[in-house]
Amino acid sequence: MYTKRIQALQTKLTDLKVDAILIENRFNLLYLSGFDGLEDDGRLLVTTDNATLITDARYEEDLHERLEKGIDVAITRDYMKIITSVVVKQQIHTLGFEDNLKYSDYVKLTHLPEVTLTATSQVVDILRAAKGPEEIEATTKAIELSSQGFKYLLTQIHPGMTEIQVVNKLDIWMKDHGSTGASFDTIVASGPRAAMPHGDATTKVLKTGEMITIDFGYYFDGYTSDITRTISLGEPDPRLKQIYEIVKEAQQKVIDAIKPGVGGKALDKIGRDFITEQGYGKEFNHGIGHGIGLDIHEYPQSYGAMPEYKVSQNEILTVEPGIYVANLGGIRIEDDVLVTKDGCQRLSDITRDLIILN
Repeated sequence: MYTKRIQALQTKLTDLKVDAILIENRFNLLYLSGFDGLEDDGRLLVTTDNATLITDARYEEDLHERLEKGIDVAITRDYMKIITSVVVKQQIHTLGFEDNLKYSDYVKLTHLPEVTLTATSQVVDILRAAKGPEEIEATTKAIELSSQGFKYLLTQIHPGMTEIQVVNKLDIWMKDHGSTGASFDTIVASGPRAAMPHGDATTKVLKTGEMITIDFGYYFDGYTSDITRTISLGEPDPRLKQIYEIVKEAQQKVIDAIKPGVGGKALDKIGRDFITEQGYGKEFNHGIGHGIGLDIHEYPQSYGAMPEYKVSQNEILTVEPGIYVANLGGIRIEDDVLVTKDGCQRLSDITRDLIILN
């Protein structure tokens, strides 16, 4: 699997006009080689005919057991020494690197003799966008598990709990049932705080009559979910109830339009125009969605802001319109969809009707 992914990257080198490319992003390392180290614990140098994974002795034994044949391993504490050695030995004249490369590594690369450096953008990220069968299975399981965890959480939420206690209830259930952890800090924002799209959970106490936005994502088998629901603890403010239906309809309009070939900007316009027509255009202040997989935000990182992006089959995207009214509250509904041959399939198994807990 990994050698095939590396081969797909190698076919891109000619178009990039480079003899080799240096990979540092941890999710790209994981995708290409299976190396699941900590941030900054590895590098992968890919040339036209080989690939060398460079890391330290902490990972040596595990890599010798798991690494696919065709990927060389170099164990060292001096990554750049090995990279320099390979570049010189293989007479690499043009070296590509990811444009988010650490500056300190870039400075070291500038010392390579007679080597031209070329920044590349999202080369591996784009390869990761369309998911293989095993990736779709893992992501689907992550989403299914998160859906089950949310349904459990609904049985636990009550007035008097704090937002942080809600987070902890979900986190414990998810880990007890097979998740390796959250892919981002779970958002729980209640009452007027829900007007903050990314409001971190606090010690605020939940009160009857409040709407609560819960945005969460959890890993399973290396792949993540990303789901948001806004629920009500008792009968909500009538205006928020009306806003909920607007957000729900906006999301459905976008989901109905998703299919291979449609532009991300066009999808964003569908949802945003509808919300604007309802009088809340200024209160929708973020993107309509993004890709998920190994990372919580991956290509397309925000498809509504990418004029060049067009949907492809087997991508997994979020659709997450929202309306946020200061001093009142906010509503967001987010689901994950798999792009199919002629449309998309919603993977999140949670009702989108307003949930009112009594």
